[in-house]
Amino acid sequence: MGFKTEALTGGFGEPVFHAQSVFKMLMDGMARPGTIQTVRPDVAPPVPLGVAAGAISLTLCDHDTPVWLSQGLAKSAVPEWLGFHAGAPLTAEKAEARFAFTEAGATLCPFGLFASGTQEYPDRSTTLVIELSALEGGRRLALIGPGIQTVTEIAPVGLPETFLRLWTENRALFPRGIDIVLTSAERFLCLPRTTKITATEI
Repeated sequence: MGFKTEALTGGFGEPVFHAQSVFKMLMDGMARPGTIQTVRPDVAPPVPLGVAAGAISLTLCDHDTPVWLSQGLAKSAVPEWLGFHAGAPLTAEKAEARFAFTEAGATLCPFGLFASGTQEYPDRSTTLVIELSALEGGRRLALIGPGIQTVTEIAPVGLPETFLRLWTENRALFPRGIDIVLTSAERFLCLPRTTKITATEI
């Protein structure tokens, strides 16, 4: 299948209804960090963009939201797909991106390279969507912070060793900083900048 055909197919069947459904899941996910959500709408983004990441991109991205894509995504049919279904402009500058997407296995760059907002407008920051091979079965991490009663554990597979250090640096910027969504196939979980993440003892 050529780039052209891939770019024109695989969007939401009912764009308004499906975008509202995914947006509500994202809001719930941000309010309850670490809770795994499953995307219901049938979306078929081009490889290597996963189903949840694709649904999130169609829900959040539009002509006013510059999008940064990691190298593997940028070289696929994803830019044309996003352009056709969401009208989202691409940017090569991480600091200009409202949303950034990385495919599974991509090297994570320092989060400080993305927009972290300003003290007056902390919401003018990048939301980074990271595709992983799985959201369960990996190294256990403990989450504490707003929206978490005591502690929530997650065990994503495929996060690099540097993630905790990068996240600690990000949290130090509060109220500025980026928010992260971890995705795997049709599932995702949210990590807002207010969440403290530590490695749990084995």
